[in-house]
Amino acid sequence: MKIICTRDEASFDSTMSEILISQITSKKDGVIGLSTGRTTGNLHKITARVFVEKGFEVGETTFFALDEVTGIDRENPWACYTKLKNEMLDALGVDDDHFLAFPTKSDDFEGECKKLTSEIEKRGGADLIILGLGENGHLGFNQPGSDFEGGACVSTMDDDLQRRIKEDCGLPESAVLGGVTLGIKDIMSAKKLILAVKGSSKAAILKKVMYGPVTNDVPASILQTHPDCTVVVDKAAAGE
Repeated sequence: MKIICTRDEASFDSTMSEILISQITSKKDGVIGLSTGRTTGNLHKITARVFVEKGFEVGETTFFALDEVTGIDRENPWACYTKLKNEMLDALGVDDDHFLAFPTKSDDFEGECKKLTSEIEKRGGADLIILGLGENGHLGFNQPGSDFEGGACVSTMDDDLQRRIKEDCGLPESAVLGGVTLGIKDIMSAKKLILAVKGSSKAAILKKVMYGPVTNDVPASILQTHPDCTVVVDKAAAGE
């Protein structure tokens, strides 16, 4: 694993945006996986701003969402599909044919999982996936205990994220939310991975991910075995 340590959050966000733009412009028909959340939101917005102000070639790049929240409408601002469109993809002029995402509701999530992974493979496989890191070591919605050989699947959502979504959207406590995600095997098949980590709250788990044993108790620890994985951190996340 390679490590890039930035001096603060602002330089972290700009560094991540530079990495993403470099990947977009290096291959006109590339395939790039994106993650949503507090770690990656700013890098998407910066990338959109650079595109509007300076411009760069997007070509026929395909973008896909690593995971999705289930049990809400797709137009909900917490839906990964809507977040990515609002934060970056609409500004880049990415059409529906070049943005792959799980649905938020379906009678056949197993079929939707196969459909998305098949479409990624049909387009040549993921050239890059940008990953966030959960405080319990999860990747996407691959929670502790997930099978390292598992493919795309319906999973669970951690309690803190459920609480934030319900509060923000005014959903009742009884609302049933969940997640659907690419599996760890799908993630590890990408040619290049970037693990983006910022904030002191991630310092302890990052130490386990990078230097602890490879165990599905800490799903992100599997990244130690990927041939081209770079960890980008700010000073706070690198604290341990």
